[in-house]
Amino acid sequence: MAILGEIRKRSWLLLGVIALGLFAFLFNADTFDKMFSKNPNVFGQVNGEDITRDEFNDQLMIMQQQAQQQGQPAKGLEEQAWQVLVQSKLIKQQFDKTGLELTDEVFWSQLQYDPIFAQSQQYFDEKGNFKLNDIKSEIEKSQATSPENYAFWLKNKKAIEYRMMARMLFGNITSGITTSKKEAELMVKFRDEMANIDFVKVDYLEFSKKNNVKVTTQDLADYIKAHPTRFKATASRNLAYAYFPASPSAQDDAATLNEINKLFLKGTDASNGAENFQNTTNDSMFVELNSDIPFIPQYVTSDQLPQEIKNKVATASIGQTFGPYKEQTLYVVSKLLDRQMKPSDSVSSSHILIAYKGAERSQATRSKEEAKALADKILAEVKSNPAKFNEDLKQSDEPNAVERNGSVGWTTPSSPFAPGYLSFLASHKKGDIGLAETNFGYHIIKVDERPESLKYKVAHIAKNIKASDKTENQVLTQATRFIQQTQGKSFNQFKNLAEKNKYRFDNPKTVGRFQGTLPGIGSDKDAEVIAWAFDKKRNIGDTDIFTVEGTGDRIVAYVVGKQDEGLADPETVRDQIEPIVKNKVLAKKILEKINAGKYASLDQAAKALGTTKGSAEVNVFNPSVNGAMEPKVAGAAFGVANNKLSQPIEGMTGVYLVVKKSVTTNKLPGDIKQITESITQQNSQQFTGAFLKSLQDNAKIKDYRIEVWDKNPQQ
Repeated sequence: MAILGEIRKRSWLLLGVIALGLFAFLFNADTFDKMFSKNPNVFGQVNGEDITRDEFNDQLMIMQQQAQQQGQPAKGLEEQAWQVLVQSKLIKQQFDKTGLELTDEVFWSQLQYDPIFAQSQQYFDEKGNFKLNDIKSEIEKSQATSPENYAFWLKNKKAIEYRMMARMLFGNITSGITTSKKEAELMVKFRDEMANIDFVKVDYLEFSKKNNVKVTTQDLADYIKAHPTRFKATASRNLAYAYFPASPSAQDDAATLNEINKLFLKGTDASNGAENFQNTTNDSMFVELNSDIPFIPQYVTSDQLPQEIKNKVATASIGQTFGPYKEQTLYVVSKLLDRQMKPSDSVSSSHILIAYKGAERSQATRSKEEAKALADKILAEVKSNPAKFNEDLKQSDEPNAVERNGSVGWTTPSSPFAPGYLSFLASHKKGDIGLAETNFGYHIIKVDERPESLKYKVAHIAKNIKASDKTENQVLTQATRFIQQTQGKSFNQFKNLAEKNKYRFDNPKTVGRFQGTLPGIGSDKDAEVIAWAFDKKRNIGDTDIFTVEGTGDRIVAYVVGKQDEGLADPETVRDQIEPIVKNKVLAKKILEKINAGKYASLDQAAKALGTTKGSAEVNVFNPSVNGAMEPKVAGAAFGVANNKLSQPIEGMTGVYLVVKKSVTTNKLPGDIKQITESITQQNSQQFTGAFLKSLQDNAKIKDYRIEVWDKNPQQ
């Protein structure tokens, strides 16, 4: 009790101690950061919906893997991954608002049209049928036997679902896009009517020669504020850098040539000089063990061979060698291993398309089952009597099939054709006739031509011409001297010294935190340079030196400016908008002069403004005024009454005064129905991009990546 009593007596003191402790707790740097900083597991929000670190990493991994499969760089995809996620969230939000639903049944039925599957023939059988059951079976099997593969499928499935939602959403909305008769009639009027005008033009370029104007930072800022949507800026850095490549010296080049000659003529150290590229009995193994590029087992055409040997292999004997020769940054020796006639990838084919209700671009009313039965019937007829192919073309649902004899011309595996169709061609020879299914329907395909070509199997040993340690040290000395000379100096001093010494210099003004690569460099060190520039401690004028691993190249970077999220910094976009803003400044001066003159006629205006009167025919769809595109002038020409002087018009290339003399009509081909269909099709094609941009412009998008990127995720 005594202790409790003592506590009661001293409660006021304890409260003070607690308060002091809390105060210290609150202002401890680490604790303060934890309490008030963003959740490191959340990279941003789209209309209040989180984009999590895990979602971002999953999307990035998918894109990196796709890039690797396509032979594209897998680095620098962070910003693309972010944009895909933002757009995916926006699409799903709209998808849910419209009441659409992506059921399992719809998902599996649409899977074959997703780019991951549609662009790969391995998912289709020889008849062009999608191997859905095989895919489902493989997924189920991975769930039980390979959790890693199954987890990867689930990540891909989410991305596929977003793409399916986009197709369904855009398809539903664009199907409702129509064109009224009035709109079509107005377009025909705009197309056919020509206004005959006289005009006076005060040309911006000519006016500036006598009235010099300087575009100030405030002029640029005013223009940006007037067009805020166009100049929304994410956080960026204005960076300058000098690049010091560790290029191989003449001595380095000679050393590489000696190295490859040893492998070619003398022998490897591993064989004590007994085995070289000329006498080896296992070319593939020799290449794998001694070359900087791998052995290529495929047969290739002469056009696919290095320039040095492409015209020599046709007459060479098997086993003949070529080189050493230079191929970009390599010294190469090549050996002809074999030559054979092989089927060409180019195929000429014809087809009869039997579509069904619901197939892509189809206007057919038959069911899928009826289409399959008809296709099988035609296939049987044509196989028993190939001459019937042309007769059965009359049943094809493809427009103008009879006139073209069903021909689709020449295609290759990379042609933009339905995968099922290309899959059939890949596995058939000239004269073969068979059936393939695509999203357009059933195709009875006849292979018309598939020529053979001479192909070669060639082994290459190659060695990269690299900079030696001595060369790299010389580059380090040069870069170190440069950074010592520019530390604490202005950007202009940094730039002038780099250019004076003829170093590689660049100054990208809007480097994003997650763009991954630097313009003009593209090295493995780019991401580190960008991260350095965005460090909270970084100040304008800071410099640092970076070493590119594996090459010995050096980068000396300089922070020129810092752009926070919001409207773009005027000086950052000066190169982009200065010509436009300069014309606006000139236009303002010209308009003041014209308005002060109160001219009653074009002749009076021309004399006072020191120019001449001109004539032209203008059209709303082709607003060319003596070679200058002037849409505002064309609009004014049709808006002003005949023989009346217009108000001054601020055009693209000058300020105009216009008098319309008459309007003539030149009726062009195309009736209202054709114009209506054309406008509807054009609007539908343009809608998707415009709709998505509108969603993004009006969304509340919050990006926390810069703040939380380097923080450890919470468990």
